Amino acid sequence: MPGPGATRLAPGPEKQFDPEKVVERAVEVFQARGFEGASLSELLSRMEIGRKSLYDTFGSKRELFLRALDQYSRVQTAELRRMLERPGSPMRRLKEVLREMRLRHSQRGSTGCLLGTSIADFDASDAEMASRLRDHLHDFEEVFREALERARDAGELDEGVSPRDTARMLVCLSQGMALVGRVLDDGAIPRSAVSAATALLDQR
Repeated sequence: MPGPGATRLAPGPEKQFDPEKVVERAVEVFQARGFEGASLSELLSRMEIGRKSLYDTFGSKRELFLRALDQYSRVQTAELRRMLERPGSPMRRLKEVLREMRLRHSQRGSTGCLLGTSIADFDASDAEMASRLRDHLHDFEEVFREALERARDAGELDEGVSPRDTARMLVCLSQGMALVGRVLDDGAIPRSAVSAATALLDQR
């Protein structure tokens, strides 16, 4: 106990931070390093929080990763939907999205997609993670499917083309470009892949 006349120090204020903002920073680390490669020290440094705050708020590195994965998927799905639902030709919007993906994953230093790097990190033996990743991939598939149905209704997609099957092809295309783009030194492969996909979409 403090002696007579000693100054009693009030406890300092608890450090406040926005969990969504720090998770956004964690996404950057996980996307670049993967789950296993992301060190706790790098995460704490990028998130600008202490170890205690991380465990008090998120519980564990794995729970932080799941939170980051969910937030990343939610943001990316919403952005994809926004781009595809802009006014104008549904097919033109779809081709613009494919072009944007091609350009993004053709850049040197591309970190790819957090979903793709996570699929490479984990496998079906981790049932919780596999289920979570499947759900996120399905969300992307649904956005593509809806866009393709709009294109078909507008007479821009052949009636014989299945929006569901084509949406799944586009999910695989986008994830493939994101993954191989991490090691490519030019944009030839993404360019060829998008060109082939566009040719299929244009078939009558």
